[in-house]
Amino acid sequence: MMTITRRTVLATLIATASIVMPAVSQAETVRIGLPTKTYWPTTVAEAAKSQKLFEKEGITAELTIYRGGAETFEAMAAGAADVILDAPALPAAGRKKGVMSKAVANGAMGNFGWQLMVLKTSPLDVKDLNGKKVAITSAGSGSDLLALWTIQEKKIDFTRVPVGGGGLVPNLLAGNVDAAVVYSPLSFQIAKSGEARTILDYAAAVPPNLTSVWIATDKYIQEKPAMVQKTLNALYGGLMYMRNNREAAIKLIAELYEMPADIAAAEYENTILKLETDGNMAAPNVPAAMDLSLQMAKLGGMKDLAPGSEITSTEFKPVPTKP
Repeated sequence: MMTITRRTVLATLIATASIVMPAVSQAETVRIGLPTKTYWPTTVAEAAKSQKLFEKEGITAELTIYRGGAETFEAMAAGAADVILDAPALPAAGRKKGVMSKAVANGAMGNFGWQLMVLKTSPLDVKDLNGKKVAITSAGSGSDLLALWTIQEKKIDFTRVPVGGGGLVPNLLAGNVDAAVVYSPLSFQIAKSGEARTILDYAAAVPPNLTSVWIATDKYIQEKPAMVQKTLNALYGGLMYMRNNREAAIKLIAELYEMPADIAAAEYENTILKLETDGNMAAPNVPAAMDLSLQMAKLGGMKDLAPGSEITSTEFKPVPTKP
């Protein structure tokens, strides 16, 4: 009979580890770029991560939060991010400048929770902003597009002041600007606290259009289509987890952004539940919504934009990962 010694057992364990370890280390990392912290894409990505949905897809996710949509797009263009969330106008403008990228999934069809706000004590209305200062996150961002749309639609002119996502509320409350284009749940939070009031609700004022999409470069799509698909699966799995688990979703929002449960609940009801659950860029309603989005960007002052057909990839359809 063969005698099994401690040395034999140790050698067997080492040999087994040498087989198993490479499989573990081979989990490829996707670098996800998010426009700002307290914004629904970050919430969805964090939900996917908390439920280990990226791991279930066999990948690792590295989340990076930027100061606004323009900075996020620049990060992807520089090779620092693989998949990002941004407005369609950015890949349309970037394509004309040699940044080749496409929308791979539909994020939202409206400006849910976005509001033009002033201090509670301010006497200003939209028409009074002529010649004033209005805070946005960054030039070319979603907040900037809404500010430009306001200028064109209301036939006024004001100075757009880029302050980053984290600077919108502090600069408004400090009186450094006269108004700010604020996204949810921050908009809900300062309205509830009585510190600010809404003078224009973009969700109601702006016609429904493709306001945000998940984006990847042509190169990444071509070279790593499986990574794109797995990433989208996990992200939409995170969204579906939140939609199917109201209390857990509200708790996650409250903990992530250190806000009261009632504000987190408002974000859940008014934003999370209104996001696109299908994500399919090949859906019949997407081309028209994309065209309207780009038309609005042009009305807002953006020029030389590629047509929607050139920045749309229809080869992916999210299959939400289950927790």
